[in-house]
Amino acid sequence: MGITTFWIRSSLLSQRYRWLPSLLWLGTSSVPSVSSSYMPSCRSRVPHVVGDLSKPFSRFVATISLRYLSTSSNSQEISGNLETSSYAERHAEEVHLIDEWEEEEEDEAEPFIGDGGDGGGIVLKNCPWGEQALSIAHEVLLQFGDDDDDFELFAFKTSPKGYIYLRLEKLSNEYGCPSMDEIENYSRQYKRRLDELSALGEIPENLALEVSSPGAERLIRVPDDLERFKEKPMMVSYMDSQEKTGMFVMERINSETGSCIWKLADVKENRDPSARGRPFSRKLKDWRLDLPFSMIKRVTFYLD
Repeated sequence: MGITTFWIRSSLLSQRYRWLPSLLWLGTSSVPSVSSSYMPSCRSRVPHVVGDLSKPFSRFVATISLRYLSTSSNSQEISGNLETSSYAERHAEEVHLIDEWEEEEEDEAEPFIGDGGDGGGIVLKNCPWGEQALSIAHEVLLQFGDDDDDFELFAFKTSPKGYIYLRLEKLSNEYGCPSMDEIENYSRQYKRRLDELSALGEIPENLALEVSSPGAERLIRVPDDLERFKEKPMMVSYMDSQEKTGMFVMERINSETGSCIWKLADVKENRDPSARGRPFSRKLKDWRLDLPFSMIKRVTFYLD
């Protein structure tokens, strides 16, 4: 099948990315020579990871990613379709050849709900093949995993340059993070379907694919995600007389008033330094903040 560039993208509080090389060889147990003509760029995102990648943990937040620089294996033809012209031939002006992964400018933009990245949602950017790529992603999702209802697309974004960014969410995980094996398996199945359609000339042959977990920097949707993550410490930005930020735990939602009740999270930012590790006082334990949804600007997981 060919060599595929393999990433684990990770976020550190003090450093956004760390880079180390690695390769994932598909379809064989033997490793090919470096001179293989199919080998794409070998830039990789693989930090040294120790521990459980299915949840964020202190000072290190794992976002597992797999990247494919080309969705076409160039190794087979579909019988009965030998005369079918390629997508690239019929839509030459829409195809951007990819031989090395380029970071999108939006990577540094402030995330927002529905941005196709940390904010989730679907963003196709007027790509003529975007709807079909999204349809295939949903099709693979329906056939994926032991429990059909346990996985969903947290975010899906396509780029006119030929990139597909997909974030897979596992609903049964406390942070929504699939395992490395689950992301790899989904990536293989999705890439296989893209290969089939590219061989038929229905989508470009040179699409680049990244499949990842939502990540601990994901935005929490208000009010949709609040009940699901109510036991987790969160960083909440909200408007009062001015914009404020607090470390809270969501206690309950008041559907009648369209608001939610927050209590203080038991984290260092909320503790009295002079308390020297003693638990919250009664006053701090009883403190509550009633915030209308409309006043909440941004909610993320609290990262120690």
